[in-house]
Amino acid sequence: MRFAFHATMCPPEQYLPLAKIAEEAGFQGFTFPDSICYPQEADTKYPYNADGSRNFLEGVPFLEPFCAIPALGVVAPKLRFTTSVVKLPIRNPVIVAKQVSTVAVMTNNRFAFGVGLSPWIEDFQICGERWEGRGKRMDEMIDIIRGLMTGDYYGYDSEYYQIPPCKICPVPSEPVPILFGGHADVALKRAARTGDGWIHAGGTIETLKPLIDKLNTYRKEFGTDNKPFEIHAITADAYSVDGVKQLRDMGVTECIIGFRDAYAGKPDTQTVEEKKVAIDWFANEIIAKSA
Repeated sequence: MRFAFHATMCPPEQYLPLAKIAEEAGFQGFTFPDSICYPQEADTKYPYNADGSRNFLEGVPFLEPFCAIPALGVVAPKLRFTTSVVKLPIRNPVIVAKQVSTVAVMTNNRFAFGVGLSPWIEDFQICGERWEGRGKRMDEMIDIIRGLMTGDYYGYDSEYYQIPPCKICPVPSEPVPILFGGHADVALKRAARTGDGWIHAGGTIETLKPLIDKLNTYRKEFGTDNKPFEIHAITADAYSVDGVKQLRDMGVTECIIGFRDAYAGKPDTQTVEEKKVAIDWFANEIIAKSA
């Protein structure tokens, strides 16, 4: 099992030192969130907050992952970086393919592409993309991204995308794993059918297990259960050796570890030195004892 550090939208100047500290402590991964902007007015409720409130996100610093990850990869040359998750259907698939390829090349294949559907219609409106058909478009985007990352000429013609044959260069020497986020059945089916893995959005072992059981059932139905598959989980149960063992036995391949509740709506006032104490504690008490 791998352990990935989540900086939980920390002050931008802390990302580089924290990546280096996490790697030196024994973390194998670094999880990177995504958000384009914060709308002044929005009616959409946030699905992963109990009351649906989105206020906790106002003023929170989200760095653009395709820009930031190569910089982190320089100071932390062993970490594997995962987006959790990029809001895919609000973007252009050819540009995304170019961005993913560049990040994978610059990090020497230390990149996994986590994707999902934005829950906010406002994201689509602001970025000039359609809300309707977003799931189907995301499926087609995955085909386009994978097709272009072969390095061969690739074209696409559908209701949503008309792309003349073209190629991008460079492309990574290994396929970039594509992982899907989301707890709804449609998201779990998409991950099982076409994904290289699934990313958990939070909860307990008790709520996580039924989701993994569904994933495994869907993978058997789609005939993909013989392929490698990653499961990334973020849960408080990962902060004990026994909890890690239970997660490993359930099939979790990577635990996402953060030391601040980003949903609480409180500013991040901790220094890098204070965060290093928590990182070192986890490395000594959990990672070392869970080997």
